[in-house]
Amino acid sequence: MDSVLSLLSSIQGYVWGPVLIVLLLLTGIFLTLRNRLVQIRRLPHAVSLISGRYDNPEDRGEITHFQALSAALSATIGTGNIAGVGVAIASGGPGAVFWMWTTGALGMAIKYTSCMLGFHYRVFHPDGSTSGGPMYYLEKGLGLKWLGVLFALFAMIASFGIGNMVQANSVAKPLEENLGVPTWLTGIVAATLVALVIIGGIRRIGKVASRIVPFMCIIYVVGAIIILIANLEKVPVAFGLIFKYAFTPMAAGGGILGTAVREGVARGVFSNESGLGSAPIAHAAAKTKEPVREGLVAMVGPLVDTLIICTMTALVIVSTGAYHSINPATGQAFTSSPLSAHAFNLGLPGVGKWIVTFGLVFFAFSTMISWSYYGDRSTEYLLGTKFILPYRCVFVLLIVVGAISQIRFVWTISDIFNGMMAFPNLVGILGLSGVVAKLSKDYFSRKHTPYGRVKLW
Repeated sequence: MDSVLSLLSSIQGYVWGPVLIVLLLLTGIFLTLRNRLVQIRRLPHAVSLISGRYDNPEDRGEITHFQALSAALSATIGTGNIAGVGVAIASGGPGAVFWMWTTGALGMAIKYTSCMLGFHYRVFHPDGSTSGGPMYYLEKGLGLKWLGVLFALFAMIASFGIGNMVQANSVAKPLEENLGVPTWLTGIVAATLVALVIIGGIRRIGKVASRIVPFMCIIYVVGAIIILIANLEKVPVAFGLIFKYAFTPMAAGGGILGTAVREGVARGVFSNESGLGSAPIAHAAAKTKEPVREGLVAMVGPLVDTLIICTMTALVIVSTGAYHSINPATGQAFTSSPLSAHAFNLGLPGVGKWIVTFGLVFFAFSTMISWSYYGDRSTEYLLGTKFILPYRCVFVLLIVVGAISQIRFVWTISDIFNGMMAFPNLVGILGLSGVVAKLSKDYFSRKHTPYGRVKLW
């Protein structure tokens, strides 16, 4: 088993190596320029769209703009915001945070492009349900069905790991350590709750996500802000360290420049998924007739996920000095979610670790329900509608397996397939960037009048 893990770790290193990192950064820069800084110029309109003022109940689709954004966010706001930030800073030093920000800012343009395409090339089924995502724009837009099949296969496999067992394990272990809850019990409860949600498809997922996501974001961010206010004099110092070590190799014990870039970009992408191609699957179900609108709504995702929530985690870790701390249980430096929990506990003694623990519970649960939809749309594309129910049954059963298992093997292999999703997706969004430019020019040349009502659910 050790030799297999070693081989998989090597493959993981290649998949998430310099080639993918450079491709993602260059794609983000290209799409930012091609779309004329859409993430800055059109952000006010995107926020207005999310409010529901432009929603037309007569438009085809299954969920509102806000529900689509919530479903996509529920899949990305998860362990990446807590564990991923901890890993990035522990391995790459405070400078890694700058590269997470860079990935988030450029990722907004990537998300705008990919989710617009996912919506534009979506298909409707006889029952009124929808399917969309990279597999459809690869097939229908570029005529590369084999790449669409590859993407769907990678996404289906990743859904069982990164979107399921890894999440279940990240909930079960802290609850066992902090509250003594048996992992098998956590697995059964989580599996039951997830099953009750996903049986209703994207409509129920969207409704549940639209309630969970705002709640969990507010609780987590408020907790972080309280800590930052308590350590207000250290916040400017934290920003200084982030910018200093973004371009300067750090001394021993804090990572080197190349590690800061690699970890910052990799963990930023893991957090907001920009370029990986999963979010277009959720946004394809939105109720609207304007592809550009769904692209604009989607680009808010990296802003919330990486530029706000990940930043809160990072500032708490750096301002409290937690990234220098040694874990007494291991004799080594804290990393991953224990680093984030330790930082929050330093900022709010006795309370902080519970913010992180329950943040993980809510984040992981929401990630599982949305990734189940990504997996069942991928399964439907590969095998047909008759395999959707068997897929959902297997997905629910694997939650229990993930909760009670040693997860290193699953984490590694799912991380590989999660990264491999990016390669066919990048072909699609770069190859169809002209379509996006044309749709954008048409949309912004017209006047758009809101319906004058605000309804998020």
